[in-house]
Amino acid sequence: MTTFVDRVELHVAAGNGGHGCASVLREKFKPLGGPDGGNGGRGGDVILVVDQDVTTLLDYHHHPHRKATNGQPGAGDNREGKNGKDLVLPVPDGTVVLDRNGEVLADLVGQGTTFVAGQGGRGGLGNAALSSARRKAPGFALLGEPGEARDIVLELKTVADVALVGYPSAGKSSLISVLSAAKPKIADYPFTTLVPNLGVVTAGSTVYTIADVPGLIPGASQGKGLGLEFLRHVERCEVLVHVLDTATLESHRDPVSDLDVIEEELAQYGGLENRPRVVVLNKVDIPDGKDLADMIRPDLEARGYRVFEVSAIAHQGLKELSYALADIVAKARAAKPVQEATRIVIRPKAVDDAGFAVTQEGEEFFRVRGEKPERWVRQTDFSNDEAVGYLADRLSRLGVEDALLKAGARAGDGVAIGPEDNAVVFDWEPTMSAGAEMLGRRGEDHRFEAPRPAAQRRRDRDAERDEATEEYEGFRPF
Repeated sequence: MTTFVDRVELHVAAGNGGHGCASVLREKFKPLGGPDGGNGGRGGDVILVVDQDVTTLLDYHHHPHRKATNGQPGAGDNREGKNGKDLVLPVPDGTVVLDRNGEVLADLVGQGTTFVAGQGGRGGLGNAALSSARRKAPGFALLGEPGEARDIVLELKTVADVALVGYPSAGKSSLISVLSAAKPKIADYPFTTLVPNLGVVTAGSTVYTIADVPGLIPGASQGKGLGLEFLRHVERCEVLVHVLDTATLESHRDPVSDLDVIEEELAQYGGLENRPRVVVLNKVDIPDGKDLADMIRPDLEARGYRVFEVSAIAHQGLKELSYALADIVAKARAAKPVQEATRIVIRPKAVDDAGFAVTQEGEEFFRVRGEKPERWVRQTDFSNDEAVGYLADRLSRLGVEDALLKAGARAGDGVAIGPEDNAVVFDWEPTMSAGAEMLGRRGEDHRFEAPRPAAQRRRDRDAERDEATEEYEGFRPF
């Protein structure tokens, strides 16, 4: 059974906002009590947070669908709905969050680092909050916004200072077990290590982490063996340590060729060219291994590598290797720029920024895109004429009507607000006036009772076009 997962696709859905309440105070001796509908509660967010106690994404592999709780609707007597509870998802240190197109959304490194993967929907306003001097007793309330839902990909990239790379059975697991307190699985067959192992090493005053990456083979960067699955775990490491087997039983292999093959795979993967390299000639406790190490060491040093001869079994050369790695790690840490505290940059919108745009998408069709218009449409109850009239008033005050006139829109043209896959389409009537004088009984708006000849003319013209098309298609020459 799989116990280590370092890449999952997660489907997150934030909570929906609660609907506002349309209520009127009804008490004895208070016939005009006024509106008292409360606001809906906010939907819960979906939040990713780094937790040092979590080391794998296994839980999300088995349960990929996660949803926060919804906000509660408002109630009469000015009672506001309860906010939805945020859903906090712990992830390992070094988790990268991507969208389905591969774009990086967040790189979560460090205990407590958070990322809001799904924003909860706003709660709708009740009619008490919507009342004004002109609209004293609204017969409607705003709907709660739906929570943000999207698919994200989580990739774990191990946060370690040193990475051990090499062929299967080169002795990487044995080496990390004697350098640190890690207890990886060790056996005399290839691909014993199926997951990255982490260990903590103390050398003098320097403490660093070391990772044992599953064995690489030719073609690992293209997906052969286990390489493609785990090469990402060396991306954050400061030092790459080539562990070479000087006592291999395979006649077609030798340490220098193994080094060249692994370097080629690292180059194909990319992004690791400037990392310091160290070569470890392992298994020198075997006579043939010691002879081979003495033979190839000058060649490796001529290439610029620092070479160490060790034996994980006999504990030879481990102290020198440990302190050398500590020195490289300390220098790499000192060379990093000092991390400054995160600054909050406020970028106010321009005074003339209306927050929406109008585009023409056909002879008699226009589309309005913008945060405010789209949010207002989502919060409108279209079964209530007064709520639709309130939406028309808001859009007019925002300047949408003036922008449509400038874009060339005429009475009866179709106007869509929102994206193509989720838009609300209207027959536009620029002559609709806004004001309290147009209001009727609660839940009504007289503007929607007026005849709309322009819209009817457009429908008749479309019907005639469809009829002509049907007649043409039904005609067949003899």
